Amino acid sequence: MQFKSSLGRQLVTLACITMGLLQPALAQSFPSKNVSLVVPFPPGGGPDLMARVFAEKLAAQWGKPVIVENRPGSGALLGAQAVAKSPADGHTLLLTTNTMVISPHVLAPGAGGGIDVHTDLMPIVAPATTPMALLANPTLNVKDLPSALALAKKQAGMPYGSAGNGSPMHFAGEMLKRAAGVDLLHVPYKGVNPSVMAALGGEVKFLFVGLGGALPHIKSGKLVPLALTEKNRSPLLPEVPTAGEQGVRGVEVNAWYGVFAPTGTPDSVRSKINADINELLKMSDVREKLATAGLDVLGGSSQVLGDFMRADRQRYGQLAKELNIKAD
Repeated sequence: MQFKSSLGRQLVTLACITMGLLQPALAQSFPSKNVSLVVPFPPGGGPDLMARVFAEKLAAQWGKPVIVENRPGSGALLGAQAVAKSPADGHTLLLTTNTMVISPHVLAPGAGGGIDVHTDLMPIVAPATTPMALLANPTLNVKDLPSALALAKKQAGMPYGSAGNGSPMHFAGEMLKRAAGVDLLHVPYKGVNPSVMAALGGEVKFLFVGLGGALPHIKSGKLVPLALTEKNRSPLLPEVPTAGEQGVRGVEVNAWYGVFAPTGTPDSVRSKINADINELLKMSDVREKLATAGLDVLGGSSQVLGDFMRADRQRYGQLAKELNIKAD
């Protein structure tokens, strides 16, 4: 018995040593084939743009093609599920937003194949955040939040658009309704781009959207920014005050972007991907492209992204109950 116990301990020790030696080797050999970067949203939005910027830069850095795959559906959970079920070797990655963390609170149980984004995926890096803004169609002739709310109180049921039921934009709209005591009609669209097009065409009078999907239209004057749903103003639109600055408290919603790998991906591989993405975030042309798209560059350790996930899991779970928000 003592011999067997001693042998067992030796085998465990040998396995640990082998894994310790193998980890650096795995990182040095990564990537050994094409890398898939899954975006769980339609083409054209902020995540898709970021993914294509990253794909070009990482392919040059890694010497292997990085292929962007758009897999929308179920509040980003279908794409997340596809990545979670992939081999845990770093060759299939997910680039998503905090919609993925919010969706389980508003979708029916089992959505996305029953994936648990907190245990089936591992955070790598949060490349950027984007401020959320309330915009108006210019035909309303409102320039700030107080004038918009005054109009909304006179015309009950004015429609506001979002990127979908249960999206961060939907939460922002319902939080504004509660905080300001106004009656607005939520009109969900299937993604950021359709919601922006609806606001441009006058289908909806107000629009909640991340600046990543609307900044060009704000700059051109085709959409009017009324307020940011942030604690502080954004350097992207320093002249636009927050909702809190305009007397409406309790409307704070933003969106973060995250890169994830399947659970079980070796730490050395995740560390390499984290370091390589942080390096490309320092490149002036990358920062310029992301800023033009309304994104605030972030980066840092995987813990930053993990902290975002945990905070949003608790916050939006509570808000979904309070505001009775449900997806289709």
